[in-house]
Amino acid sequence: MGAGGAIGLVLGGILTEYLSWRWCLYVNLIFAGLAGTGAVLLLKQQRASTRTRLDLPGVALVSASMFCLVYGFSNAAAHNWHTPSTYGFLAAGVALLAVFALWQSRAASPLLPPRVVLDRNRGGAYLAVLTTGADMFGIFLFLTYYMQQTLRYSPVVSGAAFLPLIAMVVVAANLSNVVLLPRLGPKPLVTAGMLLTAGSLVWLTRIGVHSGYASAVLGPLLAAGLGFGFTVAPSMNIGTHRVAPQDAGAASAALNTGQQIGGSIGTSLLNTIFASAVAQYLTSHLSPATLVHGHPAQALTGLSLIHGYTTAFWVAAAIFAAGAVTCGTLFRSGPLRASGAAAAGPAAQQAATAHVL
Repeated sequence: MGAGGAIGLVLGGILTEYLSWRWCLYVNLIFAGLAGTGAVLLLKQQRASTRTRLDLPGVALVSASMFCLVYGFSNAAAHNWHTPSTYGFLAAGVALLAVFALWQSRAASPLLPPRVVLDRNRGGAYLAVLTTGADMFGIFLFLTYYMQQTLRYSPVVSGAAFLPLIAMVVVAANLSNVVLLPRLGPKPLVTAGMLLTAGSLVWLTRIGVHSGYASAVLGPLLAAGLGFGFTVAPSMNIGTHRVAPQDAGAASAALNTGQQIGGSIGTSLLNTIFASAVAQYLTSHLSPATLVHGHPAQALTGLSLIHGYTTAFWVAAAIFAAGAVTCGTLFRSGPLRASGAAAAGPAAQQAATAHVL
């Protein structure tokens, strides 16, 4: 995953600079073709012991809920938080999500069985992945804006500038999953990782119009990479730990969906906060008097962008800090127990479920 992220950042910059940004979309057809070919040639078909029906009402409810939430947060940027098209969609999204949760407890073949998420460790893992997805995309988005619009980096240089973060993710992911997780469990790792990432975002609020990459960006990137590695890798592991075989697909899908939904909601929310902060800064500072006294519009625009970036970083840091407290409360203390319940038969699975609840 770390190598893919590194390749994607640099390749995206090369395609944007020398071809077109549209090639960042076209190139996915090539990757999808390679992945599909590999799946056909390498994966073995495994037939399910029992046939289950797709939970179509659950699919409709959760899809509509996520659409309403993402649209509501995005709409606030174009309008404001007080328009019916903003709070109406947000309220509808929350209501549909509540109905989805209620339906999952009653459906014959639920899309996301409650027993999967009611485990404290797995619930904490899903929340950590959701939170990290929301803030990770925010960091990439606003730092890309900052490096290209303020520091005047090219797309290729901007992509390469993120490589230290990817390198630290790779190091921290291996260290946390292979060495620390079996000994310490997820609680201290994920909590420390989220707090470290929150600290890196606070550090990023020190950027300015004339800041340099080495002095203002590199250090926070390294700290964020460590935080992401200590958070995401153990959470991905815990998200499917001790899950019953028949629930493995739902547990794995919940992790990937949580990361993507977190990215969608986080990007729309943080972009709305950024746009509002920029507009508010310009409204409060732009006047004939400021232009007369040596504050040209271009300089004022640069300062307003910095204000927008730092405001978004402060909000993202607060989200990570809240996530650290919540996930730290959910995760159980101590190292993980051996994953034997799923393989020990129905009686052991029932006992494990009773312990979870």
